Amino acid sequence: MRIAVDAMGGDHAPGVIVEGAVQAARDYGIGIDLVGDEVRVREALVGFSLDGLDVRVIHAPQTVAMDESPSVVVRKKRESSIWIANQRVAEGECQAVISAGNTGACMATSLFVLKTLPGVERPAIAAVLPTLNGHSIMLDVGANVDCKAAHLVQFAYMGYEYAKRVLRMPSPRVGVLSIGEEEGKGSSLTKEVHTRLKSSPVNFIGNIEGRDLFNGNCDVIVCDGFIGNVALKTGEGLVETVMEMLRREIRSAPFGWLGYWLLKPAFRAFKKKVSYSEYGGAPLLGLNGVSIICHGRSDAWAIRNAVGVAKRMVEERVSSHIAEDVAADLPEPMEVS
Repeated sequence: MRIAVDAMGGDHAPGVIVEGAVQAARDYGIGIDLVGDEVRVREALVGFSLDGLDVRVIHAPQTVAMDESPSVVVRKKRESSIWIANQRVAEGECQAVISAGNTGACMATSLFVLKTLPGVERPAIAAVLPTLNGHSIMLDVGANVDCKAAHLVQFAYMGYEYAKRVLRMPSPRVGVLSIGEEEGKGSSLTKEVHTRLKSSPVNFIGNIEGRDLFNGNCDVIVCDGFIGNVALKTGEGLVETVMEMLRREIRSAPFGWLGYWLLKPAFRAFKKKVSYSEYGGAPLLGLNGVSIICHGRSDAWAIRNAVGVAKRMVEERVSSHIAEDVAADLPEPMEVS
């Protein structure tokens, strides 16, 4: 197995990207193609022992800035690291692509180069969330602002297969994010999705509310990209705010430092559980290939874990299973007499 890593994507590229990719090659025993400016990538590789590792450098003369328009990338930057990394997957040289670069550019490039699976109308970005019982997955979290019911139904299939095969949940519980648990609550969109998922093969548990995002009552949370992105960023902001509040309280209390040292293992475990670096990145599901979009601030550990997620997706043939589910849900073509 080979995985293409966009070495120039992210706030700390190429240094931490290269470091994480080398760690992944060593830990997972797979081939890595580092795609980017060859001179800078090889400079970043200095100091790492590559003995026994299958790491290659693939030159890409262009890079994509974090604020660059996706349309500009598609039209004018087809020699960029993110474009060439996706091409290697489309051509069969690699089985997955990973980037911590511009999210819009990553999504547009993967969509343009890899294409969607047969029957899939729109891909979705899925985010893994920490819960009281382990993890859940929410999608879409930003790829599609305006959605139809058919899109959300397909998101449910995508999330179900990902949770089942990557998160190892035997029968993931699927819920629609709404303003109330009752079937009649919500917008016309969520009501239609609720009706369609009731008769679907997934383990549908009905509507869920915002309080259910992190309590572990639902494994696959389905929503449109606007709602999903707001919910995700709200959760991230809340975690950062709570951590800062704790720091201030500890510093201001007379014996706060003593309590901190006593609770330090618990704080460390909590920080690890809510850190995005532990989950690697967000898969862009529904594509004819595996594409992982990492946080722009990703460190080496996040990149290493993203490679692990991609490896698992390839091994479990997640894309193929999504295609099968979507095909089974498509209406039968009408016979022409």
